[in-house]
Amino acid sequence: MMQFSSQAAPLQPPLLNPNTSNIHDLFLDLSPQNISFHNYQPTRPWPAGGFPTSSKSLGSFNNASCMEQLLAHCATAVETNDATLAQQLLWVLNNIAPPDGDSNQRLTSSFLRALISRASKSGSCKILASAAGEITPSASSLCDALHRFSAVELASFVDLTPWHRFGYSLANAAILEAVEGYSTIHVVDLSTTHCMQMPTLIDALSTRAEGPPIFRLTAVNLIDATPSPPLLDMSYEELGARLVNFARSRNVAMDFRVIHSSASDGFSDVLDQLRVQQLVSDGDALVVNCQMMLHSIPDETTGTFMSSMGINSCMSLRSMFLKALRNLQPTLVNIIDEDADFTANDVVTRVRAAFNYLWIPYDAVDTFLPRGSEQRKWYEAGISWKIENVIAHEGLQRVERLEPKSKWGQRMRNAGFRALGFSEEAVSEVKGILDEHSAGWGLKRDEEDLVLTWKGHNVVFATAWVPS
Repeated sequence: MMQFSSQAAPLQPPLLNPNTSNIHDLFLDLSPQNISFHNYQPTRPWPAGGFPTSSKSLGSFNNASCMEQLLAHCATAVETNDATLAQQLLWVLNNIAPPDGDSNQRLTSSFLRALISRASKSGSCKILASAAGEITPSASSLCDALHRFSAVELASFVDLTPWHRFGYSLANAAILEAVEGYSTIHVVDLSTTHCMQMPTLIDALSTRAEGPPIFRLTAVNLIDATPSPPLLDMSYEELGARLVNFARSRNVAMDFRVIHSSASDGFSDVLDQLRVQQLVSDGDALVVNCQMMLHSIPDETTGTFMSSMGINSCMSLRSMFLKALRNLQPTLVNIIDEDADFTANDVVTRVRAAFNYLWIPYDAVDTFLPRGSEQRKWYEAGISWKIENVIAHEGLQRVERLEPKSKWGQRMRNAGFRALGFSEEAVSEVKGILDEHSAGWGLKRDEEDLVLTWKGHNVVFATAWVPS
């Protein structure tokens, strides 16, 4: 990532000297005994082969709290077009956060890249990004670096960690309980992992005491300009054909269809087709399964776009989508998502929120993937993409607009839903899954909901809802 060297287009050296006042305003310990470049001469060229990264010179900065503070001040400098201060902070960050360092260093390195990407879009700080252009990947190159998974690769990839398995297991348990007695089940899958939950559900349906139902699956394929990882290397039509063949092998009659839709308009195409299907499919159990996709629908903070569509700023597309779902009288709605808040309008707040959440996947990866492995590169590239989207983008390009569980609960209740609890059997199954992974993973109840945790910190929440 950010390896400044004599071969790259050089940034202007940071003007760090005893008379620099703005760096002291950061309330960081930058005293001479703790930072060896206080006597740095502005005319001195960059050291050949890159900057020093020794703990002797920058050790006082090498902890998560300090890294977060430096990133927040750097974001402020970028937003206020203070190129000199931003330059100083970027220099420090680059030296304390090598992209191949420990988990906090790799996390910080990704934020550093995202801030430089953001700087390229704003005022005088464009100078910084221009100078760093040869060494900092553009947004398009970040997307190019994302791995495109085969179905087999992706199935194996999501099994590496409970991040998705937690939601799959609880969602399937809620679905099986809700559709008991129905002869035809229609599942609408809004999932970022491309129906990877469905084979397990099909297996379970095939062993129902009353016999397997007719299974209709509608998959939603995002057509937005900013596709979220993981990416699939096959069409949804091919994916559907494979799922139908799998269902046939389990003696489950299955119908697959795909709706190519956009989150930017609140999945209007999905809602339109469901209204039509409801007219001709009376008596089916309708299940809407939302796995980490709803947060890409614009919320109230996307004000300019909302106004252009004539939408009241007090009613977001998210709330409109949920109210439209309620009118369809679904048998069940599952909402599984990451439990964080990335909706703030100001980037400094988002930097802090994202830093205090996205340390988790960087910390956890050391327990299940070795350094240098291909899967680890794919895994961390996806996290870097998320950081880039949260920090460097605005408007409809910023699709990573996570909301916490409490906010989604409020939206669902306002839309006319009530929460369902998960059965003890479902909880036991999830605990069994967690036993297969590192001891850092945990589970906690929060009223009717369940939350996956890492070292006590909330990671993913699972909720189930029915019309009230």
